[in-house]
Amino acid sequence: MEAWLQHLLTQLALPEYGLSTVFVVAFVSATLLPMGSEPAVFGLVKLNPDLFWSAVLVATAGNTLGGALTWWMGLGAHEVVDKYRHSATHIKALEWLEKLGPKACLLAWLPAVGDPLCAVAGWLKLPFWPCLAYMAVGKLARYVIMTASLLWVFPGKLPMIG
Repeated sequence: MEAWLQHLLTQLALPEYGLSTVFVVAFVSATLLPMGSEPAVFGLVKLNPDLFWSAVLVATAGNTLGGALTWWMGLGAHEVVDKYRHSATHIKALEWLEKLGPKACLLAWLPAVGDPLCAVAGWLKLPFWPCLAYMAVGKLARYVIMTASLLWVFPGKLPMIG
């Protein structure tokens, strides 16, 4: 197990992967998931000491952009709630969600609508486990369809970029 973990850390620490991994982890840790990016920065710098400042700057950029996105999401949510709280569309959407219940979470894969749909399902206190199951089915279908479509469109080996 230690050898596998060491191999994984070595691969992620390679300059062509390490800095992008640090950026993504730092970004996500500031937006979507309650996680810290410090272990990723430390791992990269531990394996590649010469990347200290690069890793620190990339992590700072990623975490700052993630924080900015979170701020805008908060502002947007506040404005949307204020604007549409009593609109006919808002009321119909809530009625639709309450009528469909957890099955509405099948649409969690939709861009721009899916994540808020999941948030509203929680806000309405729809049952967690059925919602989670429907979300998983919808997202699985998305990944299967998208991956199969891309494999069909690009049947050969893709050229390496960079």
